[in-house]
Amino acid sequence: MKFVSLTVVAILLTAGYSEFLYKANVVDGGMATLSNVFTGHTNKVWAVRFSPDGALVASGSVDSTVRIWKKTTGEVIQTLKHSMGVTHLEFSPDGQYIATGSYDAIVRLWRVSDGSLVRCFPGHAKTVWTLAFSPDGKTLAVSGEDAVITLWNVAQGSHVRTVKGHDRTVWSIRFSPDGTKLASGSFDNTLKFWDAHTGKLIRTLEGHTEAIVDVAFSPDGQTLASGSDDKTVKLWNVNDGHLLRTLQGDSECVYGIAFSPDGRRIVSGSRDKPAIGEVVQNFFGDSKVNKGVSMRLWDVATGKLLQTFAEHSNEVNDVAYSPDGEWIASASADKTVQVWRLAR
Repeated sequence: MKFVSLTVVAILLTAGYSEFLYKANVVDGGMATLSNVFTGHTNKVWAVRFSPDGALVASGSVDSTVRIWKKTTGEVIQTLKHSMGVTHLEFSPDGQYIATGSYDAIVRLWRVSDGSLVRCFPGHAKTVWTLAFSPDGKTLAVSGEDAVITLWNVAQGSHVRTVKGHDRTVWSIRFSPDGTKLASGSFDNTLKFWDAHTGKLIRTLEGHTEAIVDVAFSPDGQTLASGSDDKTVKLWNVNDGHLLRTLQGDSECVYGIAFSPDGRRIVSGSRDKPAIGEVVQNFFGDSKVNKGVSMRLWDVATGKLLQTFAEHSNEVNDVAYSPDGEWIASASADKTVQVWRLAR
């Protein structure tokens, strides 16, 4: 009985430290300030993106909706209702459409101007976790829990190709800026490069020790960034697969990454607490008393941590840079979307 009591006390002390006393390394770089907080979602927000013209912000949530907001005012101009939770979304390159993935394994294409459903792509057996438009907007790549990557003709809604190679859930896929390559990150801890036109495997990159949750190409297409549950962001040379640099903050899993449009910086979103803190947070609710660092801004060339962000009261699941490089948006498990203004 005494052993049980001591164990309970130890757990409570550890939980109390994580909830109220734990402090991550804070860097006040003065480079970004919180401009707006969008509220309205009733469950965790999985995804966030800026429209190509930078005027709109779209967010997808477990509450089965996508909300499209005006960036500067937070006014909701469209609410896209789904049958199940929304896991991912992307604007088409011309900004006319938005594609969404869901727990129901269906990808939907919506018209932004009026919120109408254009077509569905029902080619997967399990949850769709990621999708990406090709740079010309003609092709949509989709993947998720079934570990299969499918390519679709956007205009016709027809299946183009199926690509197989990962052993477990594919969390993220991205086209290279020139549209010739496709990168994928998986629960199997590997990154893979594919020929976007043929579906043939070009290269497999290994180095992460846990699941790869997000990937992003630099604007010039020469570098690929990968964010992982192993608490690191790794930068890779696209041409030869060489590891260029590893970025690591404190002990938090990385869930979202995005390059600035000039390729000089990268923002990452992550857990806001260590593992025990996450357990406590999931049990007792969002940590509004002691908000943890949930985003970090890095210098790509040097790996220097430029600024930390600690305004969300739970983990950040996704991040996005605006096309003009002056704004950052974040999607959080605290049910909000935040928009940050960067100093010029």
